[in-house]
Amino acid sequence: MPPETDRLPGGAPPVTNGAPPIITRSCERAVVTAYRELRECGTLDMQAFHACTTLYRIHHPDASISEARRLVAEWIDHHVVRQAAGQTPGCDCD
Repeated sequence: MPPETDRLPGGAPPVTNGAPPIITRSCERAVVTAYRELRECGTLDMQAFHACTTLYRIHHPDASISEARRLVAEWIDHHVVRQAAGQTPGCDCD
């Protein structure tokens, strides 16, 4: 079994103890967490998506609505729909 510091092929962090990899960008983590929690409590997909787009724009007020929609859609697809590991395209924040 590889140590937790090893990377998977393609540079993806390993999944540990059955938990998904840690999302390093604070805005991406906030968006994905909010989307998951909204969906878990019964919020419709598009309402959760719009709320998360707004949340992204709170983190990045200079972002255009189209940029926010694109990134939020990519992050939801990557982390929630495909449950993929590894880095995603996005902003330069921490």
